[in-house]
Formats: sequence, structure tokens, C-alpha cells
Amino acid sequence: MRFPANLWGSKLPSWSLRIKESYRVGKWLEVFSHYQEMKRYGVHPSDPSVFPPILKACLNLSPTHGKSVHAYLIKQGYQSFASTGNSIVDFYMKCGDLESALGAFDCMQNRDSVSWNIIIYGHLDQGVLKEGLRWFNKARVAAFAPNASTLVLVIQACRSIGAYHEGLEIHGYMIRSGLCAIDSVQNSLLSMYMVTDLMCARILFDEMCNKDVISWSVMIEGYVQSEEAEIGLKLFREMASEDGIQPDGVTTASVLKACARLEDIHMGKLVHGVVIRRGDNNDLFIGNSLIDMYSKCKDVDSAFQVYKEMSQKNIVSWNSIVSGFVLNEKYSEALLLFKLMGKEGVEVDEVTLMNFLQICKYFVYPSQCKSVHCIIIRRKYESNELVINSLIDAYAKCNLVDHAWKLFDGLKERDVVSWSTMVAGLAHCGKPDEAVGVFCEMSKTLEKPTGITIINLLEACSLSAELRRSKWAHGVAIRRGFAAEVAVATAIVDMYAKCGAIDTSRKVFDGMPQRNVLSWSAMVAAYGMNGLPREALALLPEMKLQGLKPNSVTTLSALSACSHGGLIEGGLSFLKSMVHEYGIVPGLEHYSCVIDMLGRAGKLDSAVELIDQIPDGLKAGASAWGAILSACRSHGNSELGAGALSHVLELEPMNSAGYLLGSSMYAAEGLWGSATRMRRLVKERGLRVSAGYSLVHVGNRAWRFLAGDCSNLRAPEIDIMVKQLHSCMNIDERIHSGVVEC
Repeated sequence: MRFPANLWGSKLPSWSLRIKESYRVGKWLEVFSHYQEMKRYGVHPSDPSVFPPILKACLNLSPTHGKSVHAYLIKQGYQSFASTGNSIVDFYMKCGDLESALGAFDCMQNRDSVSWNIIIYGHLDQGVLKEGLRWFNKARVAAFAPNASTLVLVIQACRSIGAYHEGLEIHGYMIRSGLCAIDSVQNSLLSMYMVTDLMCARILFDEMCNKDVISWSVMIEGYVQSEEAEIGLKLFREMASEDGIQPDGVTTASVLKACARLEDIHMGKLVHGVVIRRGDNNDLFIGNSLIDMYSKCKDVDSAFQVYKEMSQKNIVSWNSIVSGFVLNEKYSEALLLFKLMGKEGVEVDEVTLMNFLQICKYFVYPSQCKSVHCIIIRRKYESNELVINSLIDAYAKCNLVDHAWKLFDGLKERDVVSWSTMVAGLAHCGKPDEAVGVFCEMSKTLEKPTGITIINLLEACSLSAELRRSKWAHGVAIRRGFAAEVAVATAIVDMYAKCGAIDTSRKVFDGMPQRNVLSWSAMVAAYGMNGLPREALALLPEMKLQGLKPNSVTTLSALSACSHGGLIEGGLSFLKSMVHEYGIVPGLEHYSCVIDMLGRAGKLDSAVELIDQIPDGLKAGASAWGAILSACRSHGNSELGAGALSHVLELEPMNSAGYLLGSSMYAAEGLWGSATRMRRLVKERGLRVSAGYSLVHVGNRAWRFLAGDCSNLRAPEIDIMVKQLHSCMNIDERIHSGVVEC
């Protein structure tokens, strides 16, 4: 049915106005309805500006509608208008249909700068970066005028794909075209240079006339990401002194990350104060950054306070606080939070599982490791190298080294972390030969060891206590260029000490180009384990002369040296002087060591008296009572030992060592019923028992003998040697007790 010209002519302005008004308020269905109504009346508008709103409506409703509009425009000849053609290309680009967009672009008779911007922006926005840059270069030949949004995306593309040379060319083009004065473009250039050339970024930043908060944030974040956290904090202080510049959430998060890296809790607390004053403490991203900062600054209580006060939390919040407790070795609190996550219905991810595996390692939960493994398989996390390496490590540290090996052996690709973890795991489970074998196998691959790998190898060699093998490992460290590193050299000192080569250990220590507190502590411990307590104590004043202050580990090593060297008075005197001489308040581990020292010397009453003198806030643990129990076994005091045994079993009911010590003590006094009862409890509770062994050096080789094992061919020779040693020890004890006069 056809209508008189005057009828649809009078309707045309009304439809155009209705379409534009509905478009203005975002009523897309009304826009398309007016378009369809206009078509039904056979009205063909002469104003092409009505079609961009219609195509915008189609974009929000259905791509199919847009294609029908495109067909209508072709039939009516409206495609020749540049604005209409641009709208069609833009419609297809935003629908993600690059092929149709390019087809429409190729059919355009009249292209302007808007056309080129749409096609370039569309490719870059869709992530087709290389193709987008190619179109940008074609557009430059056509002398188009890029807009700021397109330029920003072009620079971001250069940064994302590492096209540094192209980025320099584009920067030069912008300078020649006078486009560098745009703030957003300058900030994008800063971002690109912060990834590719830090010096160029700083030059550009210093030359900028108008620095906004984004400019400062880009520079601060760039320095923090480039391990230049100190410079990042310095820039933040400069930014704070600028008038009219207030840090935003991105700046705050970068500064908090810098504080975490530097463990600068003072600055971190100042930033936290700024956050509270600005009312940003409810910002989820900033809250998570504060948890991370406090945790890495060793103030996990403040981290937990931030966590509790957060109005909303996500999985990152939970992971951050659990990681904080794990990092600060508060595993019980971490375990409670992990259980709370389950009650709250929080969906765990890879980071959560890795944290839980750290907890499993600490508490030695083999069954829980298996449960985590099941979750990893169900969630298809096996491709995540960090997760799998953490699982291998947890299995090994929970004494499931066969499971660890099976997992390691099944890896399609192994990185240096996988190899290092397996070496460490085998060493931890008392399999030094296998650990060395894995390292040798790794050396055949293209994978280069790291300092951590070498330390794990040295640990395995120290476990085997074979001097020849230890010298080989030392040579590996030298050839690989790691021997001068403080951590590696410290491990070498420890390795030689455990091989009994104390002179070589001291020679390595003296030759270290740099030493830290751990190095000195290792040397103190080396003298101690080799029965040289006076030499161990003599190192402490020497250490102070070098400008280093002994820490709790150093002093514990010194007390252990006194204990194993029988230097009773020296050890007691040292315990009393720790606060005055070194500013270290004795901890539970120090008291436990002195209790062990007194117990070894047979001074059981003094040892028990010292337990009663432990300061408030500290409670004697299983190690202290275990030392009493061991002394009671050695010196035949089952009456006192029974009390110590009850404490040990109460504190560590799932550790077989206490039961075996108790059984040994009762057996030594002929109390076979009590001894049998202890052994029965071990079996009933399914506790794992590690057999004791001795290492005896013959030539350059260490021979291992398990308790009660007669399978070794040289067992008879060693048995005679051990009996001779025991007879010498008995004579030595009689001399010290005054029974034998010299």
C-alpha cells in the first residue's frame, strides 16, 4: 500500500526526531521500533545522521538487526556517505566481526580520518596488536589525523608486544606532528618507556610541563616493578610536596608494594594514615595491598587487623592474610584461617593450595598433601608449574618421597625449580646418593642450576658426610660461579663441618669475600659440632669487631657448642650474659639447649630447676622435656624420667621419638613391661619410626650403619671399633667424676 507523498513527508521529521530522542536517552528498542515503522510506511530519510543511532541500537540489541540495516543502506545508496560508512565499520568492529568490518571499509568510497581511526582502534581494542600497528602505518601513508584514543592504544600495543623500535618511530612521528602535547599520549609514552628504557622514561618525565597523578603513578610503579623501590619512594615524597596532586589508588598500591619490598614499615604506616584520612580504607585493592605490606614487614598482627576491618573481601584478601601468617611462621593461625575459608564457602585457587601445602609441610600432614593433590587434579591445575613444584616439595617434606618422585618423573617439562626441589626433597628424606644422582642428571640437560640448586646439592653432600664427594660439590660451586655468593659459601662451611673437616671449613670461611650473620653463625655451629666450644665462643667477640651483631641463631649455636663440648660453666655464664653482652633476650630454644647441656652432664636436678625458672610467657616445650628424658635414660633415673615422659607425650603425641626414648629408658632399668607398653603405643597409633644410624669414615668414604643392621660386610670391624670407643668414653667419664686419678 502506497501513501501520498504529503503524508510520509510530514511524518519524516517526526520519525527522525523520535529516533534521535530515544537514542539520546538510551532506549534502544524504541530506536529500532521507530526505524521499522519508518520502513513500513516506505519513508526514506534524506538525512544520513539518523542511521548511526539506528546502528548503535542494533549493537545493543542484536548483530542480526545491524546486518539487515546494512543491507537496507546498500540498497538505498546511503553507504556513499562517510558518516554512514564509518558507523557500519564501527558496528562490525564492536561486534568483533573483523572480516565484515574490513569488507565494509574496503567498500567505502569516501574515507576520512574517522574511518582510519575506527579500523586501527578496532584491531587494537580486539587484541590484534600487530595487525593494528600495520593499519596504523598504512593510515600514516594516507595522511590521516589520529585521535588521542587511537594514539594511546598504538603506544600500548608497542609496549605489550615489545616493539621498542616501532615505539621510537611512533614517538618521532608524534613529535613531528605536534601530538606529544596531549597529556594522555605523554603518559602512554611514559608507560612504554618504563618497560623498555627506564632512562628514556625519566628524561621524558623530567621534560613534561604538565605532570598529573597518572604521570607520577606510572613512574613510581615503573621503578617499583624494576626493583628500584627506593627511587619509587623518593618520587612519591616529591609527588606529595606538589600542589594539587593527590595520590590515587594505583599510586597508593605501588607505594605500599615498595614499602613491602624494602620492609619499610614506617613509611607503610604513614601511607596507611593517608588512606584512612582520604576514606580509601574500604577500597578492596588498597586493603589487600596493606595486608601484603604489613605481612612482609613482619607485622602480621597489623595485617590481620586490616583484614578484619575490611568491609568486603575477595579470594586475594584471604590468600594475602593466609600467606602473611605462613610467611611469619604462624602456621596454626594460617590453618585456622584455611578452615574458616571452607566454612565461609570461599572458593580456593592455586595460591590458596600452595599456602596450604606450606602448612602441610610444617605440621607434616601427608594425608592432607594427598587431598590437595586430588583437588589439583579435579581443578586441572597440573599445568601450573608453581603448584606442581610446591606439591613435590610438600610430599618430600612429609616423608612421601616416593610420591614426590612419581610426580617429578611424570613431568613433561622440568624447570630448574623442579630439579632443585627434587634434590632438596631427596636430601631431606635421607637419600643423599639419590639427590646427587638427580643433580648429575640435571647437569646433562640444558637446565642451568641456580644458587638454590647448589645449596641443595651441598646439603645432600653434608648429609652423606663423604669428604671426597663434598670436595666435588665444592668444585661444582666454583665452576658454576656460585662459590663467592654468601649463601653458597655459608653452605660450604656447614658441609665441611659435617664431614669433620673443620680446618677446611675455617679456610673457606676466612676466604669468603663477604660474610653476614648467618655465615658467622654457621662457623660457630661448625666448631660446636666438632667439639671445639672454646673456639666457637671466641668467634663472638671477633664477630662484633667486624661490625656484626650476633643474633638469636648465633647465640643458640654457641650454647649448643657448650652443650656438646661439655663446657657447662661457660654455657651457664653465656646464657646469663646474653642480654648484657649482645642485647638478645633468651628464647625457649636457648633454655632448651642449656637444659640439654645440664642433662648431658648428669645435672638432672639443675636441669629441672632451670625449667621452673623459664620466664613468664615461655613454656617448656617437647625439646626441653625431651632433653630431660634423654638424660634420665642415660643416667638411669626412671622416676624423674616418667614425669618428663608424660610431658613429652602430652606435647607431641604423634611423634614416635618420645615413645622410643621412654621405652629405651625403661628397658635400661629392666622395666620390660613399661618398655613394651611404649612400643605397643607406637604401633597402635601408626607412628612412623626412623631407624637410627651411625656414620664411620674409612678413607674418604663414610659408611652408614643402621641400628641392629648386620648386613654390611664391614659390620664386624666397625663393631669392634665402636666397643673400643665406648670403653674410652667410660674411662673419660670416670676421670671427670674423680673415680680414676690422673
